[in-house]
Amino acid sequence: MSEQTASADFAALLRELKDRSGLSYGVLAKRLHMSTSTLHRYCNGDAVPADYAPVERLARLCKARPEELVELHRRWVLADAVRGRKGAAVAGTRSEEAGTEPGAAASEAAPPAEASLADAPSAASVGATNTSPSGAGAPPSAPTYADAPDTAIPAPARRRTRTAVLAGIAVAAVAAGVALAVGLPGGGSDGDGDGGRHRPAGAAGMTAEQTAPASSPPPSSAGASPSSSAEEKSPARTPAGSAPAGAPDGEGQKSGVPVTVQADPYAWESPCSQRYLVDKPASGMKPPPLEEGAAAWVAAHGAVSSGQQYLRLTVQGTGAETVVVDGLTVRVAGKRAPLAWNDYAMAYPGVGCGGGVQTRAFAVSLDSARPSLAPEAGNDDFPFKVSESDPEVYYITASVSAYDVDWYLELKWSSGDRSGTLTVDDEGRPFRTSGNKGRPAYEFPIGGDGWVPEGTTKLD
Repeated sequence: MSEQTASADFAALLRELKDRSGLSYGVLAKRLHMSTSTLHRYCNGDAVPADYAPVERLARLCKARPEELVELHRRWVLADAVRGRKGAAVAGTRSEEAGTEPGAAASEAAPPAEASLADAPSAASVGATNTSPSGAGAPPSAPTYADAPDTAIPAPARRRTRTAVLAGIAVAAVAAGVALAVGLPGGGSDGDGDGGRHRPAGAAGMTAEQTAPASSPPPSSAGASPSSSAEEKSPARTPAGSAPAGAPDGEGQKSGVPVTVQADPYAWESPCSQRYLVDKPASGMKPPPLEEGAAAWVAAHGAVSSGQQYLRLTVQGTGAETVVVDGLTVRVAGKRAPLAWNDYAMAYPGVGCGGGVQTRAFAVSLDSARPSLAPEAGNDDFPFKVSESDPEVYYITASVSAYDVDWYLELKWSSGDRSGTLTVDDEGRPFRTSGNKGRPAYEFPIGGDGWVPEGTTKLD
């Protein structure tokens, strides 16, 4: 799908919702805390928002129906994906015109403070990892969360870190290529006697994980770190969308994981349902954020989802082939007594909250001995089908009252003769949700200057 088509489809639905609401651009822009000209560009198809949160807020202000919210998110994903591919192509063209490698150009564009691979998360921790192959004789292994920090990383920082990692890998590839050339006959000797002759063909620039035996998972591509699962039958193990060394163009799609998963643990079903536990007194707390500022607010306060967590998953194929999402399994990484922290409500007292049940909505009780997802009333259950042009969005409400729970999801997929399982978590850490029964609760009155005990606000 072309960029113009994807952007036009997205803008058309956005404009339809705006026109139907009867609200002016000025009124909507004021409520969304953005400029009128920016909103004009979104509705005219001249620009695509970098984040989905303001789009969803606009749709809810225009009283979009649940099915329209899902369709709007699908169109935004397509428009954003096409824009991303165009940006990569432009960067590559500019670097070629300048006589430099595309990877080197990306490295130069990254800020020095973010270009350190030592400070960036490993590729395997970015959010999706396959389980080990059956031939290895070992059971599938779960992610390791022993060293996970207690606070989340804001979404903008995560995106910048991914850029830094990719740029660093590109620089490493160029350096490794030079080292290989030096080790070849006629190019000098490194003193080991073989002059590099025993290095596998096509291994220049690969990381240790890529040149490891077939059972080792390679680095991630677009947030996924695929390796062969117990059911995967594909012989190659390269990142999704990339071809193995020496393979003709177009064959790389057959070797990688054909699906990507983006998890948003800071989505809100509505401000009225969103609460956070924080180990701070009310006097040391900032006012409640808007939804798009939730990630930064959580990170600043070390907050944990209270009572329930609302999770939005966007699942999309990496190519034209159809991928079947066979199911989602809840895995518990740890259970403890609920946090003895203060409970802060994100809704302002007296402000009405609405919104119906989303399609593709599921619920799970983390208090259960074996938590499992169940579709909300009126929703279908797995399996579902996805492709690059037809993504799916799943909304998961995880509730808990008796424990403080670390948990993650496993997404099972299949496509043709291949299948596998992806681990879905919060950037390498488990999702964390704690019960809040009996905890001191606080709210922030409109026009007030601080948090007060919940229920004490007098409404006019």
